[in-house]
Amino acid sequence: MSEVVKKLWGFCNTLRHDGIGYGDYIEQLTYLLFLKLAQEKGVKLPNACTWNELKAKSGTDLLEKYGDILRTLSRQKDMLGDIFAGSLSKFREPVNLKKLIGLIDTTEWTAIDVDIKAEAYEGLLQKYAEEEKGAGQYFTPREAIRCVVRCIEPDIRARLDFTIHDPAVGTAGFLIGAYEWMMKQTKEGASLSPDERERLQLKTFSGGEIVMDTGRLALMNLYLHEIEADIYYGDSLAEGPHTSKRYDVVMTNPPFGTKGAGQAPVRDDFTVDTANKQLNFVQHVVNILKPGGRAAMVVPDNVLFEETAGKEVRKLLMEDCSLHTILRLPVGTFTPYSRGVKANIIFFTKGEPTREVWVYDNRTNVEKVAIRHPLTADYFKDFESCYHAQPRKETERFRGFGREEIAKRDDNLDIFWLKENAREGEEQVGEPEELLAEAVTEVQTALDALNEIALVLADGKQGNRQ
Repeated sequence: MSEVVKKLWGFCNTLRHDGIGYGDYIEQLTYLLFLKLAQEKGVKLPNACTWNELKAKSGTDLLEKYGDILRTLSRQKDMLGDIFAGSLSKFREPVNLKKLIGLIDTTEWTAIDVDIKAEAYEGLLQKYAEEEKGAGQYFTPREAIRCVVRCIEPDIRARLDFTIHDPAVGTAGFLIGAYEWMMKQTKEGASLSPDERERLQLKTFSGGEIVMDTGRLALMNLYLHEIEADIYYGDSLAEGPHTSKRYDVVMTNPPFGTKGAGQAPVRDDFTVDTANKQLNFVQHVVNILKPGGRAAMVVPDNVLFEETAGKEVRKLLMEDCSLHTILRLPVGTFTPYSRGVKANIIFFTKGEPTREVWVYDNRTNVEKVAIRHPLTADYFKDFESCYHAQPRKETERFRGFGREEIAKRDDNLDIFWLKENAREGEEQVGEPEELLAEAVTEVQTALDALNEIALVLADGKQGNRQ
């Protein structure tokens, strides 16, 4: 963790005495960082909303001034209004606000290399995800993101209107990962034309986020990477203008679990009516891809084997798209954010039916991810080599399954063939975390099934009333 992050995060402990939690701290830090960066870059802000005017105040005048600035900026248009939308001061003690302003003011942020500056902010987001229960749903492990991006290879030079989207954008990890990959491919942008560079930074990226505070963090994260993106607030699964847009690449990690589920979204473009959010995200991503568009999605195990609506969605996916690759992720991939999750990444291309699905088992007999054994690029090296091989070849961990073979499995895509190694003379029993993860998956599947039954019953009652 960089010195900047250590310094800023260390002050958070002081602020907790002022009733400001981790999430609120990063939110307030976002507002203040933007004001400081705007002052350094000479960005024109509304009258009396500048960093210098704010830091000149003290005591109750400082608290009042800060509140006035937030209210004024929240009424602005474009990115300013998005970052400050619904913003409120969480400070009760002016001395704490004054100290944080002083802490930020000691650093000339525009003089810091973009990578270091962005790393500092992402370090705070990661720290937040580790320490705040439930925050991990907004933070996808960066090595998993980099693996996805290296497989998808989202090159904006492929077409003039090339677009990249994440309908569950969180803190914008996938969008930033795509930008960093593109910069690396072009010698930090040196081989891009001025028009291409402008298009990359201003017109390529977009996302949706249902939680306003998280969307604000995404905007600041993008801003620190010198990217402007179209981030809309709202439920990507709900009907709206966003459902008519189409993209060349979609990379996403939709939220797991049943929170917010219970009824099917009202969408004319959804073929399968289901209350299962993950299955609905699959339908949504298929719909928003352009013909020939490519997608990578993180999905829990039950999406691969759920027998009711899941079977219908998988069949639809394989009819409309080439579901060419499934990566079974190691146990503990989301440690320390969500340790008990068993997940996969599915890769598909829209416009032609699935003929063969290749599955890479990166879970069986793979050392589980833990705090003392974190997820690194080494976990994905062999998979990436297998993914890009032309033609693909079967290995111990990588196998291809024809569409007819999958149909004989009743379209169940929870495919594995390796067996866990057990010590001689011992029964093959999983470790507590693995057993818990399996139990969580089974409970999740049961809840999904109950939601489906409730949905059918509700539809039946409505039909009887008509």
